[in-house]
Amino acid sequence: MFRTLEIVGAAMTTGGSNFWSSGAVPLIEPEFLGSIIGAASDIALVVSSEGVILSVVLNAQSDSFGNLKHWEGRPVVDFLTRECVPKFEAAHEAYVAGEVPRKPLELNHSDNAVWQYPVRYTFHRFGQENAALLLGRDLRPIAETQQQLVQAQIALEQGYEARREFDARFRILLANCKDAVVFIAVNSGLIDDANEAAADLLGLKLDALKGSSFATHFADRSTGELTESLLNATVSDEGGRVTLRSSRGRRELIVHPVVFRAGGQRVLLCRVTSGTEASKTPDAMASQALSLFRSGSDAMIFMSGKGVITAVNESFLDLIGAAHQSDVVGRSFSDFLSRGQIDMAVLTDRSERAGHMRIYATKLVNDLGARLTVEISATHFDEVDVPVVGCVVRDVSRVETVRPRATPQSQMKTDSSRNVMDLVGSASLKDIVAETTDVVEMMCIQTAVELTNNNRVAAAEMLGLSRQSLYVKLRKFGLLSKNN
Repeated sequence: MFRTLEIVGAAMTTGGSNFWSSGAVPLIEPEFLGSIIGAASDIALVVSSEGVILSVVLNAQSDSFGNLKHWEGRPVVDFLTRECVPKFEAAHEAYVAGEVPRKPLELNHSDNAVWQYPVRYTFHRFGQENAALLLGRDLRPIAETQQQLVQAQIALEQGYEARREFDARFRILLANCKDAVVFIAVNSGLIDDANEAAADLLGLKLDALKGSSFATHFADRSTGELTESLLNATVSDEGGRVTLRSSRGRRELIVHPVVFRAGGQRVLLCRVTSGTEASKTPDAMASQALSLFRSGSDAMIFMSGKGVITAVNESFLDLIGAAHQSDVVGRSFSDFLSRGQIDMAVLTDRSERAGHMRIYATKLVNDLGARLTVEISATHFDEVDVPVVGCVVRDVSRVETVRPRATPQSQMKTDSSRNVMDLVGSASLKDIVAETTDVVEMMCIQTAVELTNNNRVAAAEMLGLSRQSLYVKLRKFGLLSKNN
């Protein structure tokens, strides 16, 4: 006995090296075993051979699991997700059969479907028959990291897809743009990109143009000098341009540069036009249109959306007998129309809805009371900030005197007229005339109501009827409720 104590004492005094090297495990008191297991794992389960949880030990440093005491005495599968139940049952059956699983088993726990978390378990025997000690590591930090990596990959793929879509749109736009466009790197003066129109204008193939120095395509200009000229033109208050002469063909070209920053470097977007094309600018077209307005034989006016006249030409002044533009500009156009606001509403409303109104017949009245039969065409302009209506007024009083009177035979050209002619022989003339009169009357009333945007007072005045008579006819043809 004393000999045995001496051996044990010697083993303890040597630092325990012989003790651990022999493979022995020191006896651990039960009150310390739970804390050691809890520190060695995040969660530990003692599972019986029937798969029932006998004990749950949690790491004291982790409070993310909460209180799991209600697990004890219940089967493990009650706290596993559906897809993990077969995995656990297969591993547990192998353990009970005497084969300890060598690989860790990853299981997803669920508790009343409120939360889920993954745990990686290893199986261990501890002496009790067929009972298993499952030491688990919480995989939620790893799962969160994986989820972040997946989201980062998805965001990266979306960025690549957006970039490919943008590049495709840019290529299609550049290929179908009729203007010659060149992108130049400010630092090097080299052409980063260009379109076919630019290559044709400079007399090169597109592949040869890309990557070349922009200055080499023009006579008597160095790279630094040309780049500086283009940059100075971008800050010009007059919409800067640089006039150059190409080295091939000696053509005069005009470059319109715009500078922007992309990828940490400045880039020049240059639109290149030939000198002959530059002479055909919108300014020349605007000058020609202005000359037509001032010297045209037809009377023309421009008015606001509310009908206030903003500009007239000399032909309109001649038409109404006004001496100066100041007698007309600033007044409402309704002052010169026979039906006043009714004609004005038709011109402005119809032109605004349809964009234009081809022909509107009315009478023009000057300050002396003289009336003149005219036809007006109106156009509504949406391109400007303030709505503008342009009108062309034509004098048709002389044309009316030479126009032949329309006969019933010349007017009956529609399908409805042919249907009326088919009635001959099947009804008396009196009945046929009465029916066609009602048809024409109904068409006139419908047109007047439509032109006045369902304004009954204006429609009655346009047709020369009283308001009461118009209501009677609307009721007669069943149009009263239809146009409300």
